Amino acid sequence: MRVSLTEAAARHITRYLSRRGKGVGVRLGVKTTGCSGLAYKIEFADEAAPEDVVFEQQGVKILVDPKSLAYIDGTELDFVREGLNEGFKFNNPNERDRCGCGESFRI
Repeated sequence: MRVSLTEAAARHITRYLSRRGKGVGVRLGVKTTGCSGLAYKIEFADEAAPEDVVFEQQGVKILVDPKSLAYIDGTELDFVREGLNEGFKFNNPNERDRCGCGESFRI
């Protein structure tokens, strides 16, 4: 089981945590929602929960709850700029379909 970061994502997270002044990394997961069934969630984490699976890459900790890990195993988190928009992008090899609005996905 593995979740990874691109250099761009690691730089963005490190920069944000530094400005924020606290935090141990990011927490990734999935929630049930949308027309395809699942949506990604990401938040900055101030501490790890006992049940979290922790990955560390490029000095950044990625915390994932065991339930979500089954859906995002093998995912690479990237930070991209497209025109005037920027944000995190989940490159998940398990995705089979994504809804038209890009909000949710299916495994």
